[in-house]
Amino acid sequence: MDGFHLTIQSTESPEMRIRRLISENPVVIFTRSSTSWMCHVMNRLLLTLAVHPTVIQLEDDEIVAVHDGTGEIAPVLFIGGTRVGGLESLLALHLRAQLVPKLMEIGAPVGV
Repeated sequence: MDGFHLTIQSTESPEMRIRRLISENPVVIFTRSSTSWMCHVMNRLLLTLAVHPTVIQLEDDEIVAVHDGTGEIAPVLFIGGTRVGGLESLLALHLRAQLVPKLMEIGAPVGV
């Protein structure tokens, strides 16, 4: 299985759950089933660096909690509590050779 997949189920508000999960997981991808291929690409890229992200599938009504108005709704990647963005943002970081240093900053065991 690629990554660690969780579904949010709790009495917390979606915003509180998202904040908690971001703080508890150094590398986390929030996704929904309609964007699973993009999540798969993000996950595979991180796995090639030996980083195992936590992948959390959100319900449609929970997507709003990770939306920041940029147009990128899901999947959304957070590294060290900071929103990286969607697939394009992740690929841009990687192509600019900034992804590995960013992962190393948070202590992720990166194997390149």
